[in-house]
Amino acid sequence: TKRDLALYYKAIADWILPQRPLTLLRCPQGYGKECFYQRHTRDVVHDAIYSISIREGKASAAYLYIDSLSGLIALVQMGVLEIHTWGSRKDRLERPDRLIFDRDPDPSLPWRRLKEAAETLRSLLSDLGLAAFVKTTGGKGLHIVVPIAPKQDWEFAKDFSKSVAERMVQIAPDQYITTMSKARRAGKIFIDYLRNARTATAVCAYSPRARSGAPVSMPVHWRELTEDVRTNFSVRNVPEHLAHRAQDPWANYEGARVSLSKAMLRRL
Repeated sequence: TKRDLALYYKAIADWILPQRPLTLLRCPQGYGKECFYQRHTRDVVHDAIYSISIREGKASAAYLYIDSLSGLIALVQMGVLEIHTWGSRKDRLERPDRLIFDRDPDPSLPWRRLKEAAETLRSLLSDLGLAAFVKTTGGKGLHIVVPIAPKQDWEFAKDFSKSVAERMVQIAPDQYITTMSKARRAGKIFIDYLRNARTATAVCAYSPRARSGAPVSMPVHWRELTEDVRTNFSVRNVPEHLAHRAQDPWANYEGARVSLSKAMLRRL
């Protein structure tokens, strides 16, 4: 219910507040009915939901963002079930501060293959001097998130992430693919780097998903990948999990930022 979701956000607000332009998945009648994405607004929908003007081509459009628990609960009242965010903050829109790689496997693949793919990418990024953090997507994949210093522009970020993905395919062409075609994905893992483009979004950490059981996109420790964690987290249990967790798996996220460089790109 909306009340359940509001109580969830009350418990985890300090973890989720994104302060980034949003794309929202709204399901006014529940996840089993018609849902639609919204990223623009023409009107002020609530005092705690703000608009920000962002250039799109030769024109500008009003995007939404929030920075408070009141904003989260206002989204609930709008029937928002998923919160997707930009790769940059609202005060530095043209300088991304993260990269996201979505590991989207062929459904027939075992967990072991997805885990190995995530760890291979982590090793590749580490060789470049980049830290990698992992979270569930609330679906069948994993997100590898790389905090970066907001120095380069969107074009560089996209080119860099594409080069990383293509390097993965070079390492094991029989295991990875960088094209979205499901027909060509049989037995492989799709490395989606396209979320690192301007206006592209990825589901926010701690956001619920519009699916049965209200799963959550949950940050985890790399050591937790010894088991399949993809279905372990939901609106029902995440607050308790956070309350009893000994250490935040993303505790060093901000401190791990470094600048992407042309030297890194040449190495790829």
